Amino acid sequence: MPSPCTPAGKAELQLDFHTCEDAPSPPAGPQQSEGSRRAERAGRLLECALTRARGCGDRPPLWPSTLYVVQRHCPGYRPPQVKRLGIVAVSNALPQDITCLAADRMLIFASYDNVLHAFARNKEVVHTYEGHKARIHLLQPFGDHVISVDVDNVLIVWDTQSEEQYLEVNFDKATFAVSAVLHPSTYLNKILLGSEQGSLQLWNIRSNKLLYSFPGWHFAVTALEQAPAVDVVAVGLVSGHIIIHNIKFDETLMKFQQDWGPITAISFRTDGHPVMAAGSPIGHIALWDLEEKKLMCQMQDAHSTAIAGMSFVPGEPLLITNGADNAIQVWIFDGPGGTGRVLRSRMGHSAPPTKIRYHGQNGEQILSAGQDGTLQSFSTVHEKFNKSLGRGSINKKKSKKKGLKLDTMALPPITVFASEVAHQSDWDGIVACHQGYITCTTWNYQKTSMGAHKLKPEEFSKHKPIDVYATAVDITSCGNFAVIGLSTGQVDVYNMQSGIHRGRYSKERAHEGAIRGVAVDGLNQLTITAGSEGLIKFWKFKTKDLVYSTDLPCVPSGILLHRDSGILGIAFDDFSISVLDIETRKIVRTFSGHHGRINDMTFSPDGRWLITSSMDCSIKTWDLPSGCLIDCFLVDSAAVSLTMSPTGDFLASAHVDDLGIYLWSNRSLYSLVSLRPLSADYVPSMVARPTTCPIEDVDEAGDEETCDEMIEYVSPEQLGLQLVTLSSLPESRWKNLLSLDIIKKKNKPREPPKIPKSAPFFIPTVSGLIPHYVPPREENDTQSKVVSFGVLAQKSDFFIRLEEALRTNEYAAPLNLLKSLGPSNIEIELRCLAPEGGGSMEVMLSFLRMIGMMLNKKYNFELAQAYLALFLKLHLKILSSEPNLLEEISRLSTQLEETWIHLRTLFNQSLCVLTYMKSVLL
Repeated sequence: MPSPCTPAGKAELQLDFHTCEDAPSPPAGPQQSEGSRRAERAGRLLECALTRARGCGDRPPLWPSTLYVVQRHCPGYRPPQVKRLGIVAVSNALPQDITCLAADRMLIFASYDNVLHAFARNKEVVHTYEGHKARIHLLQPFGDHVISVDVDNVLIVWDTQSEEQYLEVNFDKATFAVSAVLHPSTYLNKILLGSEQGSLQLWNIRSNKLLYSFPGWHFAVTALEQAPAVDVVAVGLVSGHIIIHNIKFDETLMKFQQDWGPITAISFRTDGHPVMAAGSPIGHIALWDLEEKKLMCQMQDAHSTAIAGMSFVPGEPLLITNGADNAIQVWIFDGPGGTGRVLRSRMGHSAPPTKIRYHGQNGEQILSAGQDGTLQSFSTVHEKFNKSLGRGSINKKKSKKKGLKLDTMALPPITVFASEVAHQSDWDGIVACHQGYITCTTWNYQKTSMGAHKLKPEEFSKHKPIDVYATAVDITSCGNFAVIGLSTGQVDVYNMQSGIHRGRYSKERAHEGAIRGVAVDGLNQLTITAGSEGLIKFWKFKTKDLVYSTDLPCVPSGILLHRDSGILGIAFDDFSISVLDIETRKIVRTFSGHHGRINDMTFSPDGRWLITSSMDCSIKTWDLPSGCLIDCFLVDSAAVSLTMSPTGDFLASAHVDDLGIYLWSNRSLYSLVSLRPLSADYVPSMVARPTTCPIEDVDEAGDEETCDEMIEYVSPEQLGLQLVTLSSLPESRWKNLLSLDIIKKKNKPREPPKIPKSAPFFIPTVSGLIPHYVPPREENDTQSKVVSFGVLAQKSDFFIRLEEALRTNEYAAPLNLLKSLGPSNIEIELRCLAPEGGGSMEVMLSFLRMIGMMLNKKYNFELAQAYLALFLKLHLKILSSEPNLLEEISRLSTQLEETWIHLRTLFNQSLCVLTYMKSVLL
């Protein structure tokens, strides 16, 4: 994902190179070791250092043979690995934007405002240095110390471990305003300072003495860089001059000049080629041949903005650059002429995004259009899947010839776009509107470039109209057609494959006012358009005929269609939202509560939620079935665009004046979240925007909602007296009660199991002339093994509770006991109710009253039917001969008939409604 924050001012780039070489640790105090001095000969960036890992005997270094690039952004830093240019680690976030960055062999230093922090293991803050009264703008690691300079011209030397001030030096801004700092190689305890007045000073930090003052070149110093040669440094000036100066003899060796403005960064190649690279504020890089003392080549438009930092990889023909355009690039110099080509790059938007949308159905890619005019795709899985589709241009060939700075063919930023994955491998699958521009462009996601077609009405093909531009766009679900609305009220249809105009809704204009939104349903049957005159119209997609038109309560500002459910969200200029059903063409929900212009809205994948963002810095979630607000929170910067993942796991947001795209996780997928409506006096809380890592480890269990919010709903046994309630028992417990005899007959074995005959250990024999075995005896056991209980029969628990129910008239206990039994046990219990089974007529009457109680209360309805059917089957002869039982059976018959008549009426009504709806829709 791209950096979630806008870089403040000029960004620095820091290299920290580690190898497996052993280097002795530096001595105490601000002295520099010989191993440190050898490393510095490779070159040092402005506020950047190249250091090597310390080895102890045979112990390998912490990061063997790994090159890290640390790019400043806010509020944390992320070191990408140069080999693949991927993120290796992410630090914890700081409270404010990082303004300065530097690194030594063990720690990474980052400052914001007047506070300096030291990170260890690329993550944790282990030291904090406080003492400056103004913003820190220069950092220089120095052995076991670190040097910081603030904008008030105060230089402080800190002890990295004790966090104490080792030295503080105040400079007069009028005579020497510090603008650059460098530790020259092999110069123990010494630093070289550059000033805005153009002079240089060499200081001994240990003795706090000014050793030498260089008069300078009457121009402000912007960059200091150590050359590969000892005693030689490169000085970059605001005038564009680069001075190669010997500080030992105070002698200028070479002098170069660039015509692109101040020098922003300097670096030297160390792979055997005497080449120096210099950056400029307009994005160009100049390569100078130090032997020939001339310009070797130019790398124009290396970045679209100023070069903030650059560094050659020691011993390799690789140059790493970054700029304010939110990009890091690795250049390799392997071609003729000494020029470089881009080997790897990572980039985001150089200006805040204006519109974001998920692309595809897997929820892994987010398309983002920014104010910089580019269209980019960011992966939520891994950065290596990020794509840049480039910047829109009227003529791509002419744009390449003119370059970025002189490109008059560039199109304005994209305001609205629509994408579809169907047929995206065959032709363009993205169509976009540009700010104040009538032509809509197509883009190809597979080729990661602008498409071949520019969609524009035929009457404007020869001349550019004034104050006529595209305002809304949509693409059909099949990916074959694009529908474009204009500010004049026209709505046109184009073929995405050929770019041919395929028709217009209405003869001249579909609306009297500007088009505020267009949408096409999932079956290409209807096209919905909304105009600024307050009308919403439904058109037949194929014939372009008007089907229906209705007035809206206010002027719409935008519409969004959820194709699967057929619901249309409409945002109005009075900060309200309405939900319209495109089948019935009626407004079914209306929401109000925002206090600013509604910027964007998105539906959840199932269409149950509508999430809206407004200029009042709030993000609200509306539950459509209940029509209530179920979630609301505030952010520090208003969200200009929202999009919900097709899988429902993330909500992505883009904010005002922010380069980042933020992902919010859907907690309802992995935890219990209360979806109860918020009260009318609910006050939303301010929520911090997501960062690349948590600010601190928070116990998730403590963040759960309170017990008052999370009240578990317990369903009553009966929702209403007029409703029939079924039991929750499985069908196997009651459905086959009438077929138990058939089931038993099928499961009955054909013959009883036989006991295998056991052979004796010694087989008996009969003595004689010819011995022979004794034949086995055949056992004829004809005794029956069925035990007759006779007088042993006793009353069961069910029988006893039915007898008690005759006196108390409470049948809950016997019913619950019967529900806990299996089918066979139920049959045995009902069979034993008859007098021949040990029961009585009173118990049979009690059972029938229990069934009557179940029918009166209308719960356990299917159990009452099954139990009564089995009872009648078992005891029909006895019931016909007993007047008391016959009277109770007649009463039950009347109850059953009334209940079934009521149920049959409800079933018929529901079937009639379903049949009508089916015939109307089809």
